[in-house]
This record gives sequence, C-alpha cells and structure tokens, in this order.
Amino acid sequence: MNKVVANADEAVRDIPDGATIMLGGFGLCGIPENLIAALVRRKVKNLHTISNNMGVDGAGMGLMLEAGMIASHTGSYVGENKLLEEKVLKGELDLRLIPQGTLAERIRAGGAGIPAFYTPAGVGTLVAEGKETREFDGRLYLLERWLRADFALIKAWKGDTAGNLVYRKTARNFNPMMATAARITIAEVEEILKPGDLDPDHIVTPGIYVKRILLGEKYEKRIERRTVRKG
Repeated sequence: MNKVVANADEAVRDIPDGATIMLGGFGLCGIPENLIAALVRRKVKNLHTISNNMGVDGAGMGLMLEAGMIASHTGSYVGENKLLEEKVLKGELDLRLIPQGTLAERIRAGGAGIPAFYTPAGVGTLVAEGKETREFDGRLYLLERWLRADFALIKAWKGDTAGNLVYRKTARNFNPMMATAARITIAEVEEILKPGDLDPDHIVTPGIYVKRILLGEKYEKRIERRTVRKG
C-alpha cells in the first residue's frame, strides 16, 4: 500500500476545527515543521493540542499560537513561549500541565489500549487534585488516564512508502509513542524509500500505525537556545 501524499497541505486536508492533535517533538527537535506550517495556512481553529511543549515564539507550535488556532494545550513544559504565558494569564487558553514522565506514559498507554494506570508522580501536589489515589506497599499513587487524539502529526528521519519509520537520535523523542495513540497518524520524513530498503532492525514505528507519509522540505532545524563560552 502506497501511503505517500503529495505535500503537507494534502496531508492535513481533513483536519477539522476543534480536533485533538498530538504533535511530536521536544522543544524544536523532531517537530513536524511542514505539517505545522500547512495547518497554519489552513487556519484551523479551536484545536486541542497535546505536545511536550509549545516550541518558542515565532517557531514550531508558536506559529499556531500566534495564529489563534489553539483552544487548549496539554503538555509538560511551556517556559520558552511568552505569548502562551500571556494567553493563559488572560484566560484565552486552557493549559493543562503534566509531569513529563506521566505525559509520556499517558500517551504510550493510549497507544497500548491501557485506559488508566497508577503513578507516584504528583502525589501531594496540585497535580493530584480531583484524582483517585491508592496505596501500594505503603506508598500513595495517583490514577492517571490515557491520552489519545484524532490526529498525530509526527516527524521521522526516513520512511518508506508503506509508512515504516526510522528516527534519528534525540529527534525520536515523543514521536513513536504519539504515532500509536491517534486515529490518524501523519508522518513527515526527510527521505522516502521503497519497501525493503529500510533495515528492519532500524524500524521503530511499523507502517500499520501510519496513514499518510510525506517528504518534508526546507527544514530549519533551529537551535532553541544557543549557549556559548567566550574563546
């Protein structure tokens, strides 16, 4: 089955207003740049996004924020985006912060069909408000629910026409688990090969999870925060 679509605009053609979308990446590393740009061009509104963080002002998901596309965001870290802070303080955006490990496990659970699990992270903090707790071996744990989405927009290094994906180093981050936790997964890659050209031992995301794949272009691969020492 050939899952290749012509471009990012074609790939996001049916994402409606109000959709729940997972977006891979960690900061600006491993983000689906072309798919984000296509969503901004479509001007989709009232989106409910799930991502580790919101990128930075003027890049990544920051572009979606500037376009007024996001109604709510579920993530772990938002400290690099001033506009997000302003919108949250003004009540213009619903923000749900989750411990990073819990976020990763909730997404993984969504892909694995596990509706809930217990974790010690967040016990005794604001994270625990309104959640069920249970004691195991003398320690309290919180009950956390899975996370799933209508669409997952992810970035991989290489893929084949059947949707099998290979990631490169830290750009792998949240992408593989998000690929399993959405009804429709769309992947952008830097190179598309024929089935059989990828080493089976290198494939992380099997093509059965991917509905559409596209060849990205003009990757900026920006550095989120550059720190240098004087020579």
